[in-house]
Amino acid sequence: MIVADVNLVVYLLTENPWRDAAVRVWQGDPDWAMPPLWRHEFLNVLATLVRREFLEQKQAVRLWHDAVSLFGPTEMEPDMEEALALACEYGVSAYDAQYVTLADRLECRLVTGDQKLARLFPHRVVPLARATGA
Repeated sequence: MIVADVNLVVYLLTENPWRDAAVRVWQGDPDWAMPPLWRHEFLNVLATLVRREFLEQKQAVRLWHDAVSLFGPTEMEPDMEEALALACEYGVSAYDAQYVTLADRLECRLVTGDQKLARLFPHRVVPLARATGA
């Protein structure tokens, strides 16, 4: 099991330069957990991709349904007080802190493209490139 942040979900489900790496992570461990927050972040990414004309709205709707089917059942609530404490102590967003907190709770790694999180939490966070051996 891993905790996947929303970037990893986006990388897996859309055409982008990091898709192959995300697919390798999925093939290596398809048991992904994430806080319910991922839905809000993913919806925002889809809306942004439509506005910037990288996706048509119809494609975004399909990706939304695909993502919810895949990852909706894997949602787990992080400890919000712990996430707040991490966000305040390390100067990260409360959103990012929820992913780290969930990985701590599950005693697994958080895979992300976020290099800052990997530097701040090396005991728990693995950069996407290192997770795939790239």
